[in-house]
Amino acid sequence: MDIRQLQYLIEVARLKSFTKAADALYITQPTISKTIKGMEEELGVVLFERSGKRIQLTDAGQIIVNQAQQIVTSFHNLNAELDDLRNLKQGHIRIGLPPMVGASFFPKVIGQFHNRYPDIKIQLFEDGAKKVELDVANGLLDVGVAVLPTGQEGLSNIPFVEEKLNLVVHPTHRLAVNREAKLSELSEDPFVLFREDFTLHDRIIAECVKLGFQPHVIYESSQWDLISQMVAVGLGITLLPETICREIDEEHVRIIPLVEPVIPWELGIIWRDDRYLSFATREWIRFAENVLSDKG
Repeated sequence: MDIRQLQYLIEVARLKSFTKAADALYITQPTISKTIKGMEEELGVVLFERSGKRIQLTDAGQIIVNQAQQIVTSFHNLNAELDDLRNLKQGHIRIGLPPMVGASFFPKVIGQFHNRYPDIKIQLFEDGAKKVELDVANGLLDVGVAVLPTGQEGLSNIPFVEEKLNLVVHPTHRLAVNREAKLSELSEDPFVLFREDFTLHDRIIAECVKLGFQPHVIYESSQWDLISQMVAVGLGITLLPETICREIDEEHVRIIPLVEPVIPWELGIIWRDDRYLSFATREWIRFAENVLSDKG
């Protein structure tokens, strides 16, 4: 058994699909299926339960995946340290960015970082903050951006923005002329929210439940512009951070401060605090903190 086989196993377990794992690893599906079967024969256990096109880890498979992740992380740490010794100005960083964060904060950071370190390769992964947080914790990403506080243990963070959520409604909505709004006033409204892999999804629902109602969610998306357009055609209401609200054309919507309760939206750069950080990753964290601080 080698590192390559362990990486195949981890990817199949993560994506719950041989086909998707093969695509992500740029190999053929028969290759990855043969590799997993060979591992099962070598170990004498079944790693995945197969039901049609659906697969799930067995108990034995979960134990092996947990150990495999530690082995692969150690292997990457070894390679990263050796790379630093060989050449301190080259490297590769895997960065996770939630879609609504990337365009608002990071083009300037990425551009300036590339100008200073043109030989460092940056690989961006766009996912909801919850997914980014999980992938950083599991070692699949070197660094990411998430909504604070994080739910995963073992993560360090540097906050760089703290805002609150605003209510976004259609101009004909009953609250459109108000100067502020209460969440309790929205108990009968249809909501348009980010998908479940976005931290805001859970946070908004949790605040509604605290007030005694379950929001009626009619649509979910990963794109803030699509969400705002749904509101603009009168399909429902939404809650968005101030940064995103500044990007919205207010010709077809109204943006109203939410005051009871105030729902905070704090973002931070996150990384594993128990894992070796390469020169490239350490420099990215330092550089991004400085640029974002200058941006205010």
